[in-house]
Amino acid sequence: MKGLDCLRQAFAWLKHKDLRQYIWLPLLINVLLYGTGMWALIRYFSALMNHFLPTDSWLAFLHWLLWPVIAVMIVVLVLYTFSLLANLIAAPFNGFLAAKVEALETGQAPDSGMSLAAEIWQSIAQEIRKTYFFLLWAIPILLTGFVPPLNLLTPFLWFAYSAYSAYLQYMDYPMANNGIFFTQQRPILRRRLSDIIGFGGIASFLLMIPLINLVAMPVSVIAATLHWVRHVRPNLPQTA
Repeated sequence: MKGLDCLRQAFAWLKHKDLRQYIWLPLLINVLLYGTGMWALIRYFSALMNHFLPTDSWLAFLHWLLWPVIAVMIVVLVLYTFSLLANLIAAPFNGFLAAKVEALETGQAPDSGMSLAAEIWQSIAQEIRKTYFFLLWAIPILLTGFVPPLNLLTPFLWFAYSAYSAYLQYMDYPMANNGIFFTQQRPILRRRLSDIIGFGGIASFLLMIPLINLVAMPVSVIAATLHWVRHVRPNLPQTA
């Protein structure tokens, strides 16, 4: 799991003096959004649980089994929603961070073949495409949570989905900086199963750990860039 090793090393890069300007603003965005998300979760959690699992429901006899499943779904959905929003707002900054990490790692800045303004617009457009793609998979998985006995599989399906989407999410930044965009990325990345599970699984898990989730985004962007430079790009066909 080479991607997982890059993720471990990325924490040390947070202290690099040349990266500070690319880290603090996305970090502030994360603090504000996750703070809002946690406030909403704490304030409305009981109401949501009562809505999805009322005490007079015909499934009341399965309350002990369904309660933790639905509770996990609500927590993950809230955190994931705010994560998508944070990624959308921070997308241009993450692209700059990935470019700087690549320049430091290789001694050469990436070239997408676009102007700065075009790169900023492209990063936002990429984020919208990714969000649409992720929602197409997320909605059916969430719906399984309301269909017994399929809801017993929902946590496992959600883990697989979260790992895959996190891997695509963060690998997009260094690859887009090199002119490889989202539709071209998926055929390249989906064959890397061990990295999807290792990198993607841990990156998505970091988003759910208090305090760690505040730096999860820049850490994952740095790790994805190191992974791209060291392991993915060297193995691309010459025609890619």
